[in-house]
Amino acid sequence: MKRSVVILIVILTMVFGSIHMFAAPGDADDPVITLRYIEDEVIPKIKELMQVKQSETTTELTFQVVNVAKGAKLIGEAGTEIILRMGKANIIATAKGGVANVTEGIDLKDGVPSPANSLLIVPLADGRGLDAKTDIIVMVKGKYTIKQ
Repeated sequence: MKRSVVILIVILTMVFGSIHMFAAPGDADDPVITLRYIEDEVIPKIKELMQVKQSETTTELTFQVVNVAKGAKLIGEAGTEIILRMGKANIIATAKGGVANVTEGIDLKDGVPSPANSLLIVPLADGRGLDAKTDIIVMVKGKYTIKQ
C-alpha cells in the first residue's frame, strides 16, 4: 500500500511538472523578449532617442558667433556664456546681482563696460546680459534673446 502511494505521488509529480515544463512561453504570466524584438524594436528606438538628444544639446554645447547691432540688448538665460570679441558693450544687471566674469573672478555690476575676451556667465534668467554701445560681435553658448 505504501509503495503504491509513493508511486502515485511520483507519477503525479511528473505529470504536473511536465505540464509546467511544456507550457508555451510568452504568456501573460511568463513574458518572453526575443532577440528579434530587441534588434527590431528596442535598439532603433534607443538610437532615435540618442539622435534627438544629440541634436538638442549640440547647439547648447558650442559657441555661436552672434552679431548685435548698436543699441540692441543681448539677454541671456540662466547659465548662458558670453564672450565679447569686438565692439563696446555695457553689462545689464538686476537687483539680484550682476554678470559673473569668470576670467577675472568678479561680479560685474549694471552699466559697467564689458571686458573684451573675458568669459561672462549669466547666473539667472532675470534679464541680465549686454547692452551694445557699438555694433558688437560676441560668442554665445546657451539660450539668449536679442532685444532692439
